[in-house]
Amino acid sequence: MSPADRRDEPLLFTPEEAARLLGVKPSWLRRKAAARVIPCTFIGKHLRFSRADLEAIIADGEQPARSSRRP
Repeated sequence: MSPADRRDEPLLFTPEEAARLLGVKPSWLRRKAAARVIPCTFIGKHLRFSRADLEAIIADGEQPARSSRRP
């Protein structure tokens, strides 16, 4: 993403916006954030997600490829 594109991007995303970007339900994000299982930001009582939070959630969920062949 270019710096020009990031200027148009919000600093923080609501759970609904973040869920749309990640392809998950907002309730899943809220539940995981409340359990402190995923990175998030609280502004007062408002739950928000930064771009770095979303990237960390994606990275933490990555799984190595498995070989379908058995030795």
